Amino acid sequence: MEVFYVKSRDMIATVIHWGTSPEITKLFGVFPLTYYGLLFTGGIALAYFMMAWIYRREGIGDEQFDRLSIYVVLGTIIGARLGHFLFYQPEYLWKAPLEVVLPIAKVDGGVYQFDGYRGLASHGGIIGIIIAVILYCRKTKLSFLWVADRLAVVAPVTCVFIRVGNFMNSEIIGKPTGGDYGVVFRLVDAIPRHPAQLYEAIAYLLVFSMMIMLYRRNVKPDGFIFGIFLILLFSARFGIEFFKEEQVAFERGMTLNMGQWLSIPFILIGSALAAHRRKSAVNNEYGHAY
Repeated sequence: MEVFYVKSRDMIATVIHWGTSPEITKLFGVFPLTYYGLLFTGGIALAYFMMAWIYRREGIGDEQFDRLSIYVVLGTIIGARLGHFLFYQPEYLWKAPLEVVLPIAKVDGGVYQFDGYRGLASHGGIIGIIIAVILYCRKTKLSFLWVADRLAVVAPVTCVFIRVGNFMNSEIIGKPTGGDYGVVFRLVDAIPRHPAQLYEAIAYLLVFSMMIMLYRRNVKPDGFIFGIFLILLFSARFGIEFFKEEQVAFERGMTLNMGQWLSIPFILIGSALAAHRRKSAVNNEYGHAY
């Protein structure tokens, strides 16, 4: 199967035609195995092993890590799923509640079929994780900011995998480039577009590099790394949204789309947290000013 080909001019690749099927195969002839599903799972698995290494490195018991894993995975999936429908398709909450809760969709004839969890919002996932970590910290008596800092180190990896999965699905596509360069998503149309999913994946990889650097430098106090994470991740999301097509009809004509509006509070919270924690570090080191 031809996945892509390159149209070139003067030996310089200008347009990539992307038309791979999102579905790899059907397990048992029923359940679709997709690139997105594999990448989503792979991103969570990689973050899991990295977080396990951090917990062992800092002398935190396996029992507490196992509990964190359960809380975070559930918070991610539930938050991302509910966030999608709350922010983008709220009518589904009362019109088709089964499709919100279960990985099914109604097809022609009113019959339900397995469809996977199509419709996950990253902003909802972050909110779900924050709530899950608060509940987890109440159980374990660990500091929320301590845990949040370490999750901020590994979370961008999962974000990278998810955006590559979006590219494989030919979804969350970019706006037309207006020239003879870009990616043609053949499952959508024949227009060269910005590969916004890959822009975002690269940006999150850079955020991951920054988080690793801050963690290895043992930056204090707790909460500063988490604040920087919120600033960098959602600033990248805010900027790249300008290259994306609208996700839902109500975004047409909006100066800022829903993804950008939802990113602003996280950027502000991250800025306030990083500034406050940095000020606390300075005061602790040099004493309070009079």
